[in-house]
Amino acid sequence: MFIVMVVVFVLGYLAIALEHPLRVDKAVPALAIGSLMWVLYIFGAYDIFTAGLSEAWNSYSHGGEAHGEQGIQAMRHFIVDKEIIHHLGEISEILFFLLGAMTIVEVIDKHDGFKIITDKIKTTKKVKLLWILSFLTFFMSAALDNLTTTIVMVALLRKLISDKETRWFFASMVVLAANAGGAWSPIGDVTTIMLWIGGQVTTVSIITRVIV
Repeated sequence: MFIVMVVVFVLGYLAIALEHPLRVDKAVPALAIGSLMWVLYIFGAYDIFTAGLSEAWNSYSHGGEAHGEQGIQAMRHFIVDKEIIHHLGEISEILFFLLGAMTIVEVIDKHDGFKIITDKIKTTKKVKLLWILSFLTFFMSAALDNLTTTIVMVALLRKLISDKETRWFFASMVVLAANAGGAWSPIGDVTTIMLWIGGQVTTVSIITRVIV
């Protein structure tokens, strides 16, 4: 069953990568993969767990072997109450964050809040505009976080650039700048926040070393 899951994942990933040639929205294979993988995981749980292929199960069961009806019940409990709840929680966090961030952006846009920035940008040269937006994104991402900054800057690009292909190019640079800025600050990215809270990095060291 584990091999079947790997094959399904690879085929689904290819379908996502070949979205345009196949003319199928990537959300369709993504949802299909997610649903099918969970079904296969549940039906093949016994073989997967007893073969030692799940680090999470090994940690949960403390490396002990589960046999008989009691072992199967323990596996079901692990999948339903631990694995599914954990992953649903992570997905919900992202969805609620995006809903909140996009709502704020729409409210700002509705009240012409972005005009404060767009009115200050007078240049019509694409290269200069790209540098301005990249630097602005970098430092905003360091102060806020990369995901929120990306949402705000993409909304701003819609006001500044009308051409769709040019906007895509600028958006890609915004994503790169946002990720770079997020990594430069201890509060700019989830990973750096976790490292900072855990004491693995300090504010001064990450700012001075990463900027190079």
